[in-house]
Amino acid sequence: MSRLSPSYVAYRGGAAAAELVPEWAGERIARRAGRLAGLVMAERRRMLERNLVRASGGTLSGDDLRRAVDAGFESYGRYWLELFRLRRDLRRPDFDDRIHLDGYEHVEAGLAAGRGVILALPHLGGWELAGAWLARQGVRPAVVVEPVEPPELFEWFAGVRRDLGMEVIPLGPDAAPALLRALRDNRVVALVSDRDLSGDGVEVEFFGERTTLPAGPAMLALRTGAALLPVAVYFEPDGGHRGVVLPPRDTTRTGRLRDDIARITQDLARSFEVLIEAAPEQWHLMQPNWPSDR
Repeated sequence: MSRLSPSYVAYRGGAAAAELVPEWAGERIARRAGRLAGLVMAERRRMLERNLVRASGGTLSGDDLRRAVDAGFESYGRYWLELFRLRRDLRRPDFDDRIHLDGYEHVEAGLAAGRGVILALPHLGGWELAGAWLARQGVRPAVVVEPVEPPELFEWFAGVRRDLGMEVIPLGPDAAPALLRALRDNRVVALVSDRDLSGDGVEVEFFGERTTLPAGPAMLALRTGAALLPVAVYFEPDGGHRGVVLPPRDTTRTGRLRDDIARITQDLARSFEVLIEAAPEQWHLMQPNWPSDR
C-alpha cells in the first residue's frame, strides 16, 4: 500500500474534525483557524493584501488593511468548514431556509429558453454551496475543477462534489467538449472565472489593471446561445447565505468571434468588480492574478 501524502491526510483529518465539531463552536473555530493560516501563509497574505487594495480602489491601508486581510482569512476558514460539512448539512431540514437567492428567475428563464445556462463566479464567499443548492432544486450542475496534487486528494475533492449532486469535469483538453454537451442538454454549468489558470486567456481591465481572464464562459455562450449569468454567493451571519444572480450578459454576435469574446469577457470582469466590491473581505483570491503580481 502506498504511503498517503501529508496534504491528503491533513484535508481528510480536517473534514472529519469539522463534522464532529458542534454547530455553536464551528464558526468560531473556523475564524481562528483562518486567522492563524493568515499568519503562517505569508505569501498568500501578501497577495490578499494586494487584491483587497485593488478591490477598495486603493483606499485600504495601514490598520484598516490589516483588519480587512484578517477578515479575509476568517472568511476563508469558514469556506473550508462549510465545504467539509456540506454533506452533513444537506440533511438538515432547514438547509434551504438558510439560503436567500436574488435573481434566480434569470436561471429559470435561461433553462426555459432551452439552450442551457452558464454561471460565471469569482472566488467569493461559499461558491460550492451554490452547486449543492442547485442540485437540491433538481438542477444538476456541471462544474470544472482544477486538478490538484496528489491525485488522491483531487479524487477526494471530486467525490465530495459528486456527493453534493454536481458533475465534476477536470480542467484540461476534455473539459470544453464536456461543457458543450451539458449546455446542449439544457443544463447549468458553473465556472469560477476570475483567474486565468491556463495563461492564454483574454486581456481585460480588471480593478484598474490589465490582466487576462479565461475565454471559456464567453466562448461557450457564443457557441451555444446559453445564458451567461454572473453570480456570487455571500456569507451572512449565523450561518446564512445570500446568492446574487445578475441579469444575462449581452452575448449577441456583432463581428469577429475574437472581438466578441473580448467584449463579453470585459463585461464579465466589470460584473465581477460589482460582485466583489459588495463584500471584498470574502474574496478568496490569494494567488498572482495580474502581471504586476509576478
